[in-house]
Amino acid sequence: MRAVESTDPASPDSGSPPPQAVGRVSSAAAHPRVPTMQDIADASGVSQSTVSRVLTGAPNAIPINPATRDRILEIAKQMRYRPNPLARGLRGARTMLLGVIVREITDPFFAGAVDAISTEANRRGYNVVLGDAHGRTEEAIALRTVLETRHCDAILLLGDTSDQPRLMEDLRDTNFPVVGMWQGTAPTPGSSIIGVDNKFGVDGLMDHLLRLGHRKIAFIGGVFVEGRLIGDIGERRVAFLERAAAEGLDTPAVFVRDARNTLGGGAGALRALMDLPERPTAIMASTDVLAIGALHTARKMGLDVPGEISIVGFDDLPMAEYTTPALTTVRMPMAQMAAAGVEAAVDKSQDRQAITLRILKPTIVIRESSGPARPTAPSGT
Repeated sequence: MRAVESTDPASPDSGSPPPQAVGRVSSAAAHPRVPTMQDIADASGVSQSTVSRVLTGAPNAIPINPATRDRILEIAKQMRYRPNPLARGLRGARTMLLGVIVREITDPFFAGAVDAISTEANRRGYNVVLGDAHGRTEEAIALRTVLETRHCDAILLLGDTSDQPRLMEDLRDTNFPVVGMWQGTAPTPGSSIIGVDNKFGVDGLMDHLLRLGHRKIAFIGGVFVEGRLIGDIGERRVAFLERAAAEGLDTPAVFVRDARNTLGGGAGALRALMDLPERPTAIMASTDVLAIGALHTARKMGLDVPGEISIVGFDDLPMAEYTTPALTTVRMPMAQMAAAGVEAAVDKSQDRQAITLRILKPTIVIRESSGPARPTAPSGT
C-alpha cells in the first residue's frame, strides 16, 4: 500500500526565504517562517477575518470591496501563502485535496487516467493524494483510512471495486463524497459514476470489422471474479456477444477467451485461438494491453497482421499508435472524463446529496492492424 501526494509533501507552505547574512547560513534561511493570514492582514490593512473570508471563499453577509479582495489575493500571492489542508479540514472548510484510490496502478491505462485527473484537479486549484490498492480489499480500506486523516474533500475510485463490498460499505459509513470512474455504467448506491459507453465502442469496432468482411470474430478479455466479470470489461464482453448474435455470426464458445489484463494474457489467448482447427479472421481485445500482447505474439509466430488475422483493442493507450502494425482501437475520452470526475467530486463535496451519472462516448481509431478478411484456413496450413 502507498499513499502519495501529488504536490510537495512536507508542510503545506513555502515562503520566500529571508535575506541571509553574508558568510553564514542562518537557521531562519534553512527553515523560513510560514506566512499566516495575520501577516497578510497586516500587509493589507484589513482584519484577519476579512482575509480568511477572501482566501477560503466563505460566504459573507457584508460584501467585500473588489479592490480589497484583489489586494488581499495579490499580497497572498507575493507572500507565497499556502493554506494548511489539515487545519482547514478541522475547521470544516474545504481542504482542496482530492483522494484517488486506484485498483491497479500498474495498468498503463490507469497511469494515464491519474495524470489526466491530476491535471484537471490542479486546474481547479485542487491537489491529489494518490493510493494504489493493488486490487486488494484490505489495502483499499487501509488507504481510505489514510485519505480520511488527510481530510480530503472527496474520493475518486478508479477501476471497478464492486467486488470489494467491505470497501464500499466502509466508504458509505464516512462523510466522504465518492466518485467512481471506469467502473462500468451501472448506478452504484451513494456514489457518483463517470463512465464510458462501452457498447458504443464495441459496436463501432464491430461495424468496422463487418465492413471488412469478417464473420469469424473472436474476443479476448476478462477474468471472472466471484463468478462474474466486473466493470468495463464485463460490459464490453456482453456488448460483443449481443452484437455477434444480432449479426448471426458463428461465434463458438472457444472464440471467447478469458485472459488476465496483461501482455502475457493477450499472448496466451492469441496462441490458443491460432491452435483451433478453424481460426478466427479477427480478434477483438477488451483492452489495448491484451491487444498489444496478441500483436507481439502474432509477429513471433510469423503471422501476417492484418493479412491473416486482424487485431483490434480498446482504450487507445499512447503506445497503441507505435505498435507494429499500429493498433486499431477505441479512444477513451480521457480528458473529458477526468474533467467530469473532478467536477462531480468538487460539486459533491459541497452538496453531499448530489449524485452524478455521466456516460461519455468514445471514438473509433482505425489504424493498420485491421484489414479485409481472408478465407479461414485450418490450423497449420
